[in-house]
Amino acid sequence: MPRIKIDLPGNFIFSTDIPVRITDINYGGHVGNDTILSILHEARMQFFNRYGYSELNCGGVGLIMSDAAIEFKNELFYGDTIIASVAATGFSKVTFEIYYKLEKQTGDKKSLIVIAKTGMVCFDYTTKKIAPVPQEVKDKLGQ
Repeated sequence: MPRIKIDLPGNFIFSTDIPVRITDINYGGHVGNDTILSILHEARMQFFNRYGYSELNCGGVGLIMSDAAIEFKNELFYGDTIIASVAATGFSKVTFEIYYKLEKQTGDKKSLIVIAKTGMVCFDYTTKKIAPVPQEVKDKLGQ
């Protein structure tokens, strides 16, 4: 069976803390794998917001997530705080990739929980057509 292998970029330009909520916990007593995608979404929204963007207006275009890949490394539990690091790379004419590294701090040690990648496509919601990545977005997010 093929396994997903994500090669993380060397530089993450954004980091935020996201607490694990009781509603994130599944019947196994830990954060559910379906919830991880929602946590990635939250990290992405905070990342875009930091640069004055949203998924509906990212430098004048909208964004659609075209794909997602997630490698699960460890568990998260209620009361943990996730350190979510985010980077954007791989810019093409109409797409780019967002990478995520989710960790938790336990005492002096950081534990890797998840590494992930989402493909983003620029989209004009008015014309309902794919649109070019604005140069300003490449400049701000691709640092």
